[in-house]
Amino acid sequence: MSYARDFQGFAVVTSTPGGGERRFAAILAVLFASMAFLAAVDIVGDAGAEVGRAHLAVEGAVVVIGLAGSFWMAARVRTLAAEHRALAVRADHLARRLVDSEQEAAHWRQEAGDLIAGLGDAIDRQLDRWALSPAEKEVALLLLKGLSHKEIGTIRNVSEATVRQQARALYAKAGLEGRRDLAAFFLEDLLVPRTK
Repeated sequence: MSYARDFQGFAVVTSTPGGGERRFAAILAVLFASMAFLAAVDIVGDAGAEVGRAHLAVEGAVVVIGLAGSFWMAARVRTLAAEHRALAVRADHLARRLVDSEQEAAHWRQEAGDLIAGLGDAIDRQLDRWALSPAEKEVALLLLKGLSHKEIGTIRNVSEATVRQQARALYAKAGLEGRRDLAAFFLEDLLVPRTK
C-alpha cells in the first residue's frame, strides 16, 4: 500500500513496505518445512534398513534445522504482517491529517483571499522597485515561501550554485543581508503581537 500526494509543493509519500519480504519469508518457511518433512520421511524409510548412525544423525539434524527455520520464518511473517498493519494505520492517519490540513488551508485562503491578493501585489511591486531580473524575482518569491537553494534549483532546473548567486544579487539590489532580512522586510509588521 502506498499513498502519494503533492500539496502546495510538499510531497507526502507514505508506504507500507514488507509485502514482498513477507511473501519471501512465507516461501522460505514452506521450503524449510518441506525440507524437514522430506528428511523425516527418509528417516522413517531408513528405519528398517541398515544405515549408520552418522547417516541418521545427519538426517535428524536436517529435520531439526528445517523445523527451526520454518518456525523462525513463520515468526518473521507474523512480525512483518504486524508491522504492515501498523504502517497501514499510520499511513491512513497521515492521509486524514493531510486532508484536514488541506481543508484548513483552503478555509484560511478563502477568509484571507483579498488580503493575500493585496499582499502578493504589494510584494510584486516592491520586487519591481528593487529592479530584480525575472530570475532574481522568482528566486525571491521561492525564498519567501521557505524553499532551500537546492529545492529552488530543482524547481527552476538550474544548479544550486546559480540559485545562490541569484540570491546574493537580489540581496545586494535590495540592500538586505540575507534570507532572514528578506522575510522580515515583508512579514515583520504582519506578525507583531496583537494588543487587546
